[in-house]
Amino acid sequence: MSIVAPGASALPPGASAPPSGPVGRGVGPLLRGWREQRRVSQLELALRAGSSARHISFVETGRSRPSEEMVLRLAEHLEVPVRERNALLLAAGYAPRYAETPLDDPAMDALREGVERLIQGYEPYPALVMDAMYNVLAANQGIVMLLDGVPDALLVPPLNAMRLTLHPEGMAPRIRNLRAWRGHLLAQLERQIALRRSEPLRALYEEVAAFPVGPDPDPADDVGSLDGVPYFALPMRIEHQGQVLSFISSVSTFNTPMDVTVSELAIETFLPADPATAKYLQAKVS
Repeated sequence: MSIVAPGASALPPGASAPPSGPVGRGVGPLLRGWREQRRVSQLELALRAGSSARHISFVETGRSRPSEEMVLRLAEHLEVPVRERNALLLAAGYAPRYAETPLDDPAMDALREGVERLIQGYEPYPALVMDAMYNVLAANQGIVMLLDGVPDALLVPPLNAMRLTLHPEGMAPRIRNLRAWRGHLLAQLERQIALRRSEPLRALYEEVAAFPVGPDPDPADDVGSLDGVPYFALPMRIEHQGQVLSFISSVSTFNTPMDVTVSELAIETFLPADPATAKYLQAKVS
C-alpha cells in the first residue's frame, strides 16, 4: 500500500536506495572515507566525539576495534546517513541498529496517516512525498494538476520527480525559468550525492544532466525579480493552461529518524510566490 490520501494520486512507492558504501571492507577504512569526505581531521573528530586523535587513528588503521557506541558516535558527528550507519556497524562486527520498515507495514500506519493528512491538507497547493532516489511515493491534486500534458510514457511507475521535471517531454518545456530551476535541482542532487555517496543517485544525476536544454521561454524570468519585486527565494515559474504560476519549494524531513525508511522520506511542498498564483489555485477548487 502506498502513501495515498483521499483526493491524492495513487502512486506506488519506489524502491529504497540500495546501500551505497563499499562492501567487504573493515569499519576503519569506511570511517576514514567518511571523515575525509567531510573534510574533518582526526583531531577535530576526536574532539567532537570525546576521544583522542590517537584512538581515531588506531580505529581507522584497524589497530583498534571501536565499540558499538563509538561507531554510532563517530557516525553522528560525521553526519553519516542512517542507512550507512548500519553498514558501519556491520563492518565493525555489530548488528544493525536501525530497522528498515516497509511503508505498508502496520507499524507505519500512524506515519502514513499523518503524511496523508499533511499533503491533502496542503491542497490546492502542490505537495508530494519522495524517497532517497526522488521516486514519488504520493502526491496531492496540486501536483497532478502540474503534470497536465506529460506523456503517459513518463508516468509509468516508479515516477521520478527529477526525471519528470527536467525531461524535454515532461514539465521542462513549460518551466519559464528552466535554466535557473534546472541549476537548482542539479545542485541539490550534487549535495545529496556528497552526503550519501550513492552511485544510483550519481547515475540519476548523469541521466537528467544530459537532457537537452533549449532557451528559456522568457529569459526575463531569470533576472531575479517578479514584476519588479525581488525574489525572496528562487521560484519555479511554470505555465498551466496559459497562466504562468510561480512557486517556492520547501523540503521537509523527519528529525532524528530511527528507521532507514523514515530517514529517506522527504516531503516537498510548493508555496505560491505571488498573489496571482494563489488566486488561480483557489479558483480551481472553488
